Amino acid sequence: MTRILAVANQKGGVGKTTTSINLAAGLSRAGKRVLLVDLDPQGNATMGSGIDKRASRATVYEVLLGDSDIETARIRCENGDFDLVPANKELAGAEVELVAMERRENRLKEALAEVESEYDYILVDCPPALNLLTVNGLTAAHAVMIPMQCEYYALEGLSDLVQTIKKVRNHLNPTLEIEGLLRTMYDSRNTLSQQVSDQLQKHFGAKVYRTIIPRNIRLAEAPSHGLPAIHFDKSSKGALAYLSLADEILRQPSSSQ
Repeated sequence: MTRILAVANQKGGVGKTTTSINLAAGLSRAGKRVLLVDLDPQGNATMGSGIDKRASRATVYEVLLGDSDIETARIRCENGDFDLVPANKELAGAEVELVAMERRENRLKEALAEVESEYDYILVDCPPALNLLTVNGLTAAHAVMIPMQCEYYALEGLSDLVQTIKKVRNHLNPTLEIEGLLRTMYDSRNTLSQQVSDQLQKHFGAKVYRTIIPRNIRLAEAPSHGLPAIHFDKSSKGALAYLSLADEILRQPSSSQ
């Protein structure tokens, strides 16, 4: 059965796109069929996967508006061995255009239904905002992965995201759940990081992934080469952490792969 995960956090700069790309590559490396959907107008997941977002013949923008289907828009990312539905700045206009459309919150879900059976995992890289694009991602997903830095403001933002997830569950997607909270850019030398990490484990328990993604320069360098870090430098601490995350997800009871 296909598992659809929305990678979401309305706070920018938390490693959301880095997580989406490297998890896609990690799951693919484990032999899984993976589709990554770039739902962010910045198109960082597209560029970080080695795809020129300006040259795409069709993007997730056309898919959401019904002018294309995912089978036409998807591109094979040889650098990571997964499929990608790209995005570019045109997607920013979808927020306004979707408002007047029927079933506006379900556009991505309905589009994915046509190709869902072809994949083991579909990852949706949501934008850093609690907007209609993110709601589309949450409505389409079975569960939400929340990457977050262990800092004070992250806890406040997490509360807002959890409330949004509850609203989507109540009105649009009754089976939506939190898959897990992923601690990113972690610095074990930072006392605050340790304190926030402890609070997360206290309040969310088993929902906090055991895997922790450390601060790592190779993770930051990889996107400029259009490569997932696990292919850019597979021996780096960041790459090893994402391979560990992929393994942890594959071992979860929710995974029937």
